[in-house]
Amino acid sequence: MKRREFITLLGGGVAAWPIAARAQQAGMRRIGVFMHFAAEDPEGQARIGAFLQGLQEFGWAIGNNVQIDYRWSSGDPELSRRYAAELLALAPDVILATGNTTVGPLHQATRTVPIVFMLIPDPVGAGFVESLARPGGNLTGFAVFEYGYAAKYLELLKEIAPGVTRTGVIRDPTITSGTGYLAAIQAVAPSFGVDVSPVNVRDAGEIERAITAFARSSNGGLIVTGSGLAAVHRELIITLAARHKLPAVYYQRFFVTSGGLLSYGPNTIDPYRRVASYIDRIVKGEKPADLPVQEPTKVVLAINLKTAKALGLEVPPTLLARADEVIE
Repeated sequence: MKRREFITLLGGGVAAWPIAARAQQAGMRRIGVFMHFAAEDPEGQARIGAFLQGLQEFGWAIGNNVQIDYRWSSGDPELSRRYAAELLALAPDVILATGNTTVGPLHQATRTVPIVFMLIPDPVGAGFVESLARPGGNLTGFAVFEYGYAAKYLELLKEIAPGVTRTGVIRDPTITSGTGYLAAIQAVAPSFGVDVSPVNVRDAGEIERAITAFARSSNGGLIVTGSGLAAVHRELIITLAARHKLPAVYYQRFFVTSGGLLSYGPNTIDPYRRVASYIDRIVKGEKPADLPVQEPTKVVLAINLKTAKALGLEVPPTLLARADEVIE
């Protein structure tokens, strides 16, 4: 991680300005980027690459007119709080943050520094904005998912694995969308003839214990709802689903490219290119309160045929025909 930079106070006066202030005085703008992935995670790196491409399209060049400070929390709540404080201490013009676990600590720590969030499931329910059309504070950004996806998740699970009668909903119980998605899935479950059980994710140990316990009974399947912890621990979740022969529907495509069975959700890379427009506008003086929260424009259905075969599942031709991406 990059070293911390602190403002040293001596005798009530500023003895030394941080690098951030000197850079800004010279015309350099400063952007903080806070990711809930690990730094080496290829999905996180792909998103950053799209963001940097977007910045270039607006004339921003690293080291020329903009400096970017990165923090990667790996979904760790303690690190998230620490890195939120570190980024704010650097006096950025704006912070780009991904996931509730990074946005939450930032929101608690400041009501003035502009924050643009990425892929937050329920920004209104989480208290980050007053409404999608009029955010009203120092946050705006890009939402992801909607609770209406709940029926689609169950529909796809039953279509690819008709024998499923029990569904474990993997969710982060500490975020609003974790509770919201569970309730939405439970509401429609009777029409699909399945019983629903929550599978909480807080750390790797809990994930393994919960999925293993769920798998002890037959005819089970999984729905993995959106959270930073699910993204960080996706290899473990996919491995456990394969080990216990549990068909699973995931909320984003990168689970399927990592070996998951099926996903249904919005594109996760393109929004990072498009968010550069909001960063550009905020750095040039616009307020987050005046920029409406953007919603997904395209939903992608992806299927991994190799995983289906390993689970002994035959993918219906009608489902294959609707898929946007088929991994063989």
